[in-house]
Amino acid sequence: MSQITARVPDELVEALDAAAENLKRSRADIIRHALERYLEDYDDLDVALERLRDPADPVLDWDEVRQELLSSD
Repeated sequence: MSQITARVPDELVEALDAAAENLKRSRADIIRHALERYLEDYDDLDVALERLRDPADPVLDWDEVRQELLSSD
């Protein structure tokens, strides 16, 4: 496992320490979990942007989809 160092504002460290105390976890655990979640979200966003840029991926008209859903009942 690698170790990294980052400079963060004091307010962020205070919030991190408060969360660590409340969750009974270490700073490292909270930072690791936060990075994992951030990177998962980043990957999801990257996939979404790729799909938006793909001219072969059909674009659906919201009004048409909504109308179809409402009339299917």
